[in-house]
Amino acid sequence: MKRYIITAIILVFFGTTYASSQNAKQFYKVGEQFFENKMYDDAIEQFTAAINFDPEMDKAYLFRAQVYEKQRNYASALLDYNKLCIFDEGEEEYFYKSAEMSYNLKDYSKCLTTVEKALKLNSSYSQALELKFNALFALEQYAEALDVSKRALRYKESEVNFYNYGRINEVMGLNDDAIDAYTKALRKNSSFLEVYVKLADLYRRQANLTSAMETINNAIGISNNFIPAYEVRSAIYSDQLNYTKAIEDISTILSLDPSNTKMFFLRGKYYQGYAQHMNAITDFTKVISLDPAFVEAYFNRAQSYEQVQMLDNAINDYKQLALIAEDNEEAMEMLAQAEGRLFELNRENKKPKLVLSTPEEQLGRVLHIPRSENVVPIVGTATDDSEIKSIKVNDLTTPFTKKDKGFEFLTSVNVNGLKNLKVEVTDVYDNTELVLFDILRTEVEKPVVKIIAPYASDNNVIYLDTQDPMIYVEGVISDESLIKGIYIDGVVASYVPSDLNPTFGAMISIKNKNQFTIKATDGFGNVSETTFSLNRESANLQADNPMGKTWVVFIENSNYQSFASLEGPTKDILLMKTALANYSIHNFIHKKDMTKQDMERFFAIELRDLLSSNRVNSLLVWYAGHGKFVNETGYWVPVDAKRDDEFTYFNINALKASMQSYPTNVNHTLIITDACESGPSFYQAMRSGLQDRNCNDVSAVKLKSSQVFSSAGYELAVDNSQFTRTFANSLANNVDACIPIESIVQKVTDAVVNSKQQKPQFGKIAGLEDENGTFFFITK
Repeated sequence: MKRYIITAIILVFFGTTYASSQNAKQFYKVGEQFFENKMYDDAIEQFTAAINFDPEMDKAYLFRAQVYEKQRNYASALLDYNKLCIFDEGEEEYFYKSAEMSYNLKDYSKCLTTVEKALKLNSSYSQALELKFNALFALEQYAEALDVSKRALRYKESEVNFYNYGRINEVMGLNDDAIDAYTKALRKNSSFLEVYVKLADLYRRQANLTSAMETINNAIGISNNFIPAYEVRSAIYSDQLNYTKAIEDISTILSLDPSNTKMFFLRGKYYQGYAQHMNAITDFTKVISLDPAFVEAYFNRAQSYEQVQMLDNAINDYKQLALIAEDNEEAMEMLAQAEGRLFELNRENKKPKLVLSTPEEQLGRVLHIPRSENVVPIVGTATDDSEIKSIKVNDLTTPFTKKDKGFEFLTSVNVNGLKNLKVEVTDVYDNTELVLFDILRTEVEKPVVKIIAPYASDNNVIYLDTQDPMIYVEGVISDESLIKGIYIDGVVASYVPSDLNPTFGAMISIKNKNQFTIKATDGFGNVSETTFSLNRESANLQADNPMGKTWVVFIENSNYQSFASLEGPTKDILLMKTALANYSIHNFIHKKDMTKQDMERFFAIELRDLLSSNRVNSLLVWYAGHGKFVNETGYWVPVDAKRDDEFTYFNINALKASMQSYPTNVNHTLIITDACESGPSFYQAMRSGLQDRNCNDVSAVKLKSSQVFSSAGYELAVDNSQFTRTFANSLANNVDACIPIESIVQKVTDAVVNSKQQKPQFGKIAGLEDENGTFFFITK
């Protein structure tokens, strides 16, 4: 029939062709007819001929791309859509289709690049926003995906946009927000099956099986052939231990999709749970016929064979499993049990052999163990002609794993006061090797590595100021003994071996690297490996940020000794870090659970030196934890503070005193605390109210500022802060190039007052230089 249709079309459109020259339009028209009759290969041939006659015939490229897309030949479709993008750079649809093809080819990064061009032409292009969300989701760039989903909802509150917003909240663990979004999606479209499935499965994982069942039944009521719905409902039935119903749903799926390997295996597992082993064997056999490398199918079928006493078949499955999963210890153990009759044929009387690798065995069966280490790892290998039955270290049974080189074991032993270490290895034939190792305690602490240049933060992050592929690393090693070797990513560092606590240096390549590791070994073999991460953001951000190099310091006090411990500070700081992710912040310093001594030393010395050596221009300090307001004075509560002992609190006037010695390169200082009032000796109120600041106010950036923003309550911290939540939302929802602190203060104040709490305080820090500048948060 197809041949007759082709002939008819050719006769219609080529009847006069032989009398005149062929041209691109004629090929194009024939191609259209083939396309309408779903004769895609012939259509491609005609469109290609048209393009050969007229290489700039855009509609031929468009139709051919659509044909390729229907054939799922996304690579060829992508080439044609890219050609169309060149022909018409102002057509958003072409860029969208090109991005869609890249997504289908799983080139998500390319998809993002192209879809941005479509959105640049039309920022409210809903399909392009959805595609960008899906690409970010596939790349697990969840924070960016969340922003896109919010942006899509601002343009249109559609069922798809609510669905995507639910997906991203679910994957980020914000289940209540996800449920709310899914519910709104269903209000928009009560037949949206995928939403029912996601919502029901989320309810199930929350153990809300009643809501889960009600939701998924709604989906099945709408469509009785939607496979994911039956799969989720079977899982709900399984959680209810109703295997009969679970099996029925899996059987329904298999009636719709007879080659679904996953469902055959799942039904087999359900049959096992229901003790219907012959049915389970049938399903596992079907799985193996569809996928001969399905390891778990062999394993589970063998278990069912054992339950029905078909031991020969079980042995065959274990043997097959051993061939395709040699490192599956459990399978090997079950294989040995099933083949017990072979045991006696392999009997031998040789003792196992034993070698310790950690600590490294010295000549004469001696172990060197540092005095500073009481609990040490013991790692070794036993070899034998037979299987090993047991390994004991100091009479305690130790687990072991069969590897290519023997039976490896790992344990830890408290060697405090011990003179010997006893290791006993016994094989399955009770041949035993017993070894006593003498213990020699040596001096050794692991060498401590400190980077001098370039700057490394206390969490070992190096903030680079240039994009140079080579850097010179200089540091110092602290150790009680002489250093035997120093390596930086395998490069030998230069130092004086005879010097105690030597300085070292080496020129290393950091091209295409995100980190490097310094390995230091002392004369007793103590090794430290310290990894430093490379942060290149500063090299790009500093030039574009009018606030200059900007640092944020978070103080998170949660685990108190005398006060109630808190969960709020951890959540607050995570919320703030997420909100600040889209702003030009060059470095985050995150201090946790600081004692009073820690806080005094950090603000008085450590932070001062860091700000000076790194030429920091803008500083934000955020305190999250308990606070106290005593005698008109604000205090931050260290984790070691004692109740009703004011001396053990950290007086924030001490912070002000420390800040007075900070280097002059710090132009802007902002202190934020949700713990308590700062007190009149620290805080100077704004006499004229909040000033109206904007991003074009150059003087506000150039002039110095010293500001404080604090809550006004006298009580201890809570775990749900309106203050912090509104602050973070103000940053997250900002669409301008910057946002001044005054705008955030206004929003936070309104939210706090509306929640019947005392009005927060905002003003200058008394005693610090302030030229009426202000703190701007600059977007990236």
